[in-house]
Amino acid sequence: MLLAVLCAVVFHWQSISQEPRVIMAKDSILPIDLNEVIVISSYKRTLEHNSHHKPLSTLDQYLESSKKVNLIKRGGYAWEPVLNDMTTERLSVTIDGMRIFGACTDRMDPITSYVDVSNLSDIHVACGQQGAEHGATIGGAIDLRLEKSNFRPDGWVGSIETGGETNNASQIIGGELNYSDEKFYVDTDIIYRKAENYVAGGGEEVAFSQFEKYNLSVNAGYKVSEDQKLLASFIFDEARDVGYPALPMDVSLARAFIGSVSWIQTDFMGDFKNWETKLYANSITHIMDDSQRPDVPIRMDMPGWSDTYGYFSQATLKRNNHQFLLKLDGFYNRSLAEMTMYPNNPNEREMFMLTWPNVRTLNNGFYAEDVIDFKGSSLKLSTRLAVQGFNVADEMGLNSLRIFYPEMAQRQTRFLKSFSARYHKKLKSVHLDGGLSYGDRAPSVSEGFGFYLFNSFDNHDYVGDPDLRNEKAIELNTKISVPIKKLNFSLEGNYFHTMDFIVGEVNPALSVMTIGAEGVKVYKNLEHANLYNISLDTKYQITPEFVWTGLVSYHRGTDQDGRNLPFISPFTYNSMLQYTQGKFSGSLTMRGAADQVNFNPEFGEDRTDAYTVFSLSLGKSFSINNDDVYVKTGVENIFDEFYSTYTDWNNIPRMGRNFFMTVSYAIN
Repeated sequence: MLLAVLCAVVFHWQSISQEPRVIMAKDSILPIDLNEVIVISSYKRTLEHNSHHKPLSTLDQYLESSKKVNLIKRGGYAWEPVLNDMTTERLSVTIDGMRIFGACTDRMDPITSYVDVSNLSDIHVACGQQGAEHGATIGGAIDLRLEKSNFRPDGWVGSIETGGETNNASQIIGGELNYSDEKFYVDTDIIYRKAENYVAGGGEEVAFSQFEKYNLSVNAGYKVSEDQKLLASFIFDEARDVGYPALPMDVSLARAFIGSVSWIQTDFMGDFKNWETKLYANSITHIMDDSQRPDVPIRMDMPGWSDTYGYFSQATLKRNNHQFLLKLDGFYNRSLAEMTMYPNNPNEREMFMLTWPNVRTLNNGFYAEDVIDFKGSSLKLSTRLAVQGFNVADEMGLNSLRIFYPEMAQRQTRFLKSFSARYHKKLKSVHLDGGLSYGDRAPSVSEGFGFYLFNSFDNHDYVGDPDLRNEKAIELNTKISVPIKKLNFSLEGNYFHTMDFIVGEVNPALSVMTIGAEGVKVYKNLEHANLYNISLDTKYQITPEFVWTGLVSYHRGTDQDGRNLPFISPFTYNSMLQYTQGKFSGSLTMRGAADQVNFNPEFGEDRTDAYTVFSLSLGKSFSINNDDVYVKTGVENIFDEFYSTYTDWNNIPRMGRNFFMTVSYAIN
């Protein structure tokens, strides 16, 4: 099918254009998209961690250092990414382009929790429809890209890394062993993390914030010919005894198997180049329980499972001043979650229900983009078209939902679409960007088919609605980047007008299932909601050794009645002074936020106070017998500030003063 489509496109182009083919040189006039790349490891896999405050930090902490990503924190582990003030259901989060869906109804296992920094080379963050390449989205996309040796003639190389932190008695140990030549490579790494309860500012211990995690990954590649490569990857990730102090339940097991096989071919067919086809599969098991909590009204087990099988196939085409990317992709997902309640009276029977009724999702889509290069400017046009079907496979779960929706169909089909236009103009050294886009998304499994999902943030049970309309958004964005001698700054803003905005609203006619819940909310479509984001990013090269960077941002979100939307960032600021001289590096960072004044108690929010936190780190690299050693030490939250942020679930406090040290030894 893919071959037929690509052939048709080739013949179409050959029929409409008889002009000689022009090879375009790559230059700086191509669009500057509203995206960000978070670099984790360098191309040569060295141990020069100068660019990050704390090597061997969790992936959550790397994301938190991003200019665009915030995180919802429910404990010391597995924080949920937020992009453009939008959470999981409005984002596309992928690992090397692979779609993966969490298995927890309470979103305690975001996709970012199933990889580790040891697996990754970088993280690509794309805002709005600039992220549509990876799937239907409203807020944008986060693609976690795996580290690969890519046939470099390095032979055998390896490293051992270890670290520790004082606040939560964290222990980290990992290692990797890689082999690479011009024909074959294999990369292996393993890492283990264990942490006890952390202590908030002022000395308050945050109970049930411990976690333990193992991660193993293998990447391999074989060069069949100079322009044909066969690649494979596998990740095993397991976390146990994970506490969530902001929630009424913990996690006894979160386990993922993630695998893929890829074929890459430089010269594909006719004018098509860089053909890549990937087949992938992943399986996630997530088990919530409250067996370690001392006082619970009724004990519960809540396991969940999510299996996804998918593919994508893409190729590029250059024709005159056009650069095309064409991509076919699809996935099949099975999401099942259940709850068993064990009465305190042994003579009473256990209670059981399906919270996700074995929902099967099938999605197939086509993405295309065209970058048109003009003299001193460029225009990027892109579109995504997809068909997504839902099937409630479990008869018991279907009948449970039909209590509320008697006419509910077992199957449904939705059509998803995205269109984007983005213009870039270069005026001497100044870059101007502006864009207009439209996109929509289908309801998530929880929004469409969730059955009595308890939300401890607003203390309500939630019920899905299978008849929800697709959520749609029009996005306007703009950016200006100006270099002035040693100073660079960029001003960036976007506006989302979201129609049929999906949110839970109280239904007083329904009775609660969870003991102590205040009511039941049913997901519904609002008429519209508006979100605004603006940020100023600066960088100043004080001397060749000293660099200062700063970022301030403001966000606002309201619905059609002027109500504040939940999890909207207040005014925030970040600043870092970085020093690098030879093999020595150091950094002093400051981050903070103003009072959150635009909160909404209807969603469980209250006012969070302003805070400012300082951190310091120092690093030194040196050699031992021609091997590289890197040591970094530092202290976070220097003044032991007690604080929580707007994204800290139920105002769970952040970690207090924390000393850390990491040691990396690379065997060349």
